[in-house]
Amino acid sequence: MTPVELSRSVLRAMRRAVDDGELHDVGMSERVIVERPRPGGCGDYATNVALQVARAAGRPPLQVAEILAPRLTAEPGIASIDITGPGFLNITLAEGGGNGGGEGGDSRGAALVRDVRERGACYGHVHPDTGARHQLHFPREVRAAVLADTLRRILRSQGALVRVTCDEALDPALTTGLGVRVDAHGKPPVPLKTLRPVPAPQDPTPLGRDAARWALLYPAGHDRPRIDEDEHLVRRESNPLFRVRYAYSRSRALSRNAEALGFDAAPGDVQDVQEAQDLLDAIGDHPRVLASAARRHAPDRLARHLVDTADAFLAFQPSVLPRGDEKPLAAHRARLALAEAAGTVLAGGLSLLGISAPEHL
Repeated sequence: MTPVELSRSVLRAMRRAVDDGELHDVGMSERVIVERPRPGGCGDYATNVALQVARAAGRPPLQVAEILAPRLTAEPGIASIDITGPGFLNITLAEGGGNGGGEGGDSRGAALVRDVRERGACYGHVHPDTGARHQLHFPREVRAAVLADTLRRILRSQGALVRVTCDEALDPALTTGLGVRVDAHGKPPVPLKTLRPVPAPQDPTPLGRDAARWALLYPAGHDRPRIDEDEHLVRRESNPLFRVRYAYSRSRALSRNAEALGFDAAPGDVQDVQEAQDLLDAIGDHPRVLASAARRHAPDRLARHLVDTADAFLAFQPSVLPRGDEKPLAAHRARLALAEAAGTVLAGGLSLLGISAPEHL
């Protein structure tokens, strides 16, 4: 990974911090200076960007650095970030990430796909546990119950320990039918974070577990959910849940078809396919979205991100397999690896929402 590529990574981290509302838009240029660490620094590269933007961002340099550090760590090819002095970001590259993707190295796409393949369903999760503890409480209402259960999953993925309580014992339709788990019932002895989303206008359980959970989680908590069979059960592109699950099933079908053609996946350069960049961006954004959904108690952010990832995959997937008499090449193996990585992200995200990902649809 070159200083120019690292500069782009820092800019992406800053834009995401602005999108998440943690930094003011400081109007950064198209380049951030990244150089070898000076005396007192560490790692492979360092940048003083936090000191440069602190005044415009309205935060102390050290706080800016602390906001940027986890977003940079989530970037492909970066192993760790250390903060030194008043706010210098010291970057340690992952093994094999220091040669800029030349001979013996990985392109950004290959490095990202390798990361997803290595972490599997835990891609974007935080390990080991952070020690953070959350106590969530909700009234006896179906949407609040599903929201609390989903937040438990998402917060747990970010290394937190979570306890969920409800005012009263839940109906079996929620615990069994919708897969809601509760640790205790009754009024809490101390004030907790009480979840009060806009209630569901009607019973969603006739939709079935997957569609019901999606219907309750896809809108933001302050928006009124729609419980409509014509909207959530139809098998067509207008149904976001169908698109996400269909995209996952297509990723699995591509792997089966490739096996029948006698080749398998291998991460590599996919820059020859224009649609690959949008898919790489969506996959690379997954850890940030999980962190944001956990921090803001907003699983709708994850649901919308899965739709974006699915749409990017569906635009990319026609290029994966050889056409006609074309022989499988290294390019096809690289595209297949990217398609499988997208499937991993989609299945992992659906699992955090408590929704199944069928291989055949």
